[in-house]
Amino acid sequence: MANVLDLHGLPQERIVFALSPLAELGSALHVLAEPAHHPALHGWATATASALKPDLADRLCEAEFLWSSIRCDLLLPARPGDTLADELDQLDRIDDETFVATAFEITCTGRYEISTPSPLVDEDQRRRVREQAAARGPRQAAFVGRMLLDPDGLRAWLRRLFEDCEQAFFGDAWERVRVQLAADARHKTELLRHKGLADALTAASPALRLDEDGQRVHIDKLTTGRASAFADPDDPGVTLLPTVFGRPHLTLAHPVGWRPVLQYPVAGHQAPQTLTVQDVQQRMEALAHPVRMRLCRSLARGPHTTSELVDTYGLSAPEISRHLTALKKAGLISTRRRGRYVLHQLDLTAVARLGSDFIEGVLR
Repeated sequence: MANVLDLHGLPQERIVFALSPLAELGSALHVLAEPAHHPALHGWATATASALKPDLADRLCEAEFLWSSIRCDLLLPARPGDTLADELDQLDRIDDETFVATAFEITCTGRYEISTPSPLVDEDQRRRVREQAAARGPRQAAFVGRMLLDPDGLRAWLRRLFEDCEQAFFGDAWERVRVQLAADARHKTELLRHKGLADALTAASPALRLDEDGQRVHIDKLTTGRASAFADPDDPGVTLLPTVFGRPHLTLAHPVGWRPVLQYPVAGHQAPQTLTVQDVQQRMEALAHPVRMRLCRSLARGPHTTSELVDTYGLSAPEISRHLTALKKAGLISTRRRGRYVLHQLDLTAVARLGSDFIEGVLR
């Protein structure tokens, strides 16, 4: 499974690596709303949340559906500005109908890849938005009601909220990560210029792959979808945004008619190997077989030969070999030769990581 981003005929100079304070603020707000997604940032999330003034904390709760489960596309600008104020100015220039439709596109409509009318002008869409907001609780229902009745007032309220976040905690956080993000964007730009898009994408994330003809980017996620670099005919291209706060999420925003934006996590100094979703599935399926589960019990305790496993479990040598091959193909056992004996042993590190690999795969 993967998302596919079509690039057919796109000039390389239309692919841009940049940094965005608004996108990073959106990631930071997501960390505060869903700290379980980001165990490495648990300390920051706890300290920041405990230091928030009650009024700001309450206002963040009112609007958190914009960044909690799925990030609102408004928080991933295709043309990043130099400062948060610059990017908020860009939001102010979006007309009300587009702003409201985009704000509710993922969280309330459920029709992300299909162009739908704005709930400000369409009664059916307005009713759908209200119903789905109500299902998510009274806070979101109230927020949606306010935006439908007074979009200008709520947009001003949102801007003040983001400005207050910058003053309360994000300004300091941005100063800490900005240099790292700028260095990463420069590095990927140099790779793109001198070695090509395939190398730049692989460096950005192992979950990104350019196909052989260089016309499509495959994004390894537990979803399927298709986006085009020419979605906005007036501004064709792709914008890639590095993030510190966003790990492990790999976020593709491609609302209808907008330039696609891909936000990728900057790897830490000790970032573990990233497995594809298919690799994680293969490992889980390999362990799910009852015979292989029993073999793992012996292989976890020490190295064993095929003959020893045959004697222990009363199975034929070809059958044992087939199960060992499945485990080895999934990367769950190691094999070494000692004289004329071939010894197999469970890779405890790989098995121990399977839980976090699965979590990273479904969160990616």
